[in-house]
Amino acid sequence: MTLKQLEAFYWAATCASFAVAAERLHLSVSSLSKRITELEETLGQPLFDRSGHKAVLTDAGQRLLPQARELLAAADQIRASMAEAPGLRGRCRFGVGELTALTWLPRLIGVVRAAYPELVLEPYVDIGQVLEQRVADGELDFAVIAGRSSRVGIASSPIGEARFSWAAAPSVLHGETRMTTALLARLPLVTLPAGAGTSRIIDDWLAGREAVDERLCCNNWGAIVGLLIEGTGVGLLPTHWALALQAEGSLRVLQGEPGLAALPYAFQYRRDDARPLVACLRDAVAAAVDFSAPCRLP
Repeated sequence: MTLKQLEAFYWAATCASFAVAAERLHLSVSSLSKRITELEETLGQPLFDRSGHKAVLTDAGQRLLPQARELLAAADQIRASMAEAPGLRGRCRFGVGELTALTWLPRLIGVVRAAYPELVLEPYVDIGQVLEQRVADGELDFAVIAGRSSRVGIASSPIGEARFSWAAAPSVLHGETRMTTALLARLPLVTLPAGAGTSRIIDDWLAGREAVDERLCCNNWGAIVGLLIEGTGVGLLPTHWALALQAEGSLRVLQGEPGLAALPYAFQYRRDDARPLVACLRDAVAAAVDFSAPCRLP
């Protein structure tokens, strides 16, 4: 029995598929399967039931899983303590929302690359709902997502918050300066798709109001800005961005009652992932986060 065999078994058992586990370990699927087969031969019993469409753990596999997790965590601690030049290496795949990508992601990557030149960073940009699922499936090492996860297997560490304001083009407001349900009845709500963090603060603001809102969903902040400037509707923008566009005359910031709640963000990762990589990147993210940084449009 080897650590590489246990590692292959553990990630195959906890990732969405053997293909995802193999990619995470930089192996071919056949090499991953070979290591698992060798482990099964050593233990004298199957760890996966492969008779169905998807391999599932046998009773023996279920018993081995927590022990494999503990052994791999101990091995990571030994490697870290014995390293002559402590550092991170290999590949780190992580997820962020578009607002992070447009504001402080470049700073994070610069800081991490300077501190860990042997670590290859691969950011993936999508809405929070998708990113959380990819973390749970083992496809991402971590993600920076609005809100806390409700999944038992995912831990959430608060790292900051973003603030938003209502905005629309002056040409469609007819002198109005406040965000009201009457305005929503007249203008479409231009917003990110359901599953994005901003949907939560919009829904909270609308709660208890008799508002008929037509929603025009778009998955790109730059496109949302363009639609708002063209007078397509009313929507949310990061506050510092909305104020900058108001200063140049492109949009008008609207006051709402009550004010919009801040949107908290969290560093989300799998609870069973005890690698030093996760802890180090969590600290780096907490130091770099700044949703008020100048937006970089694609």
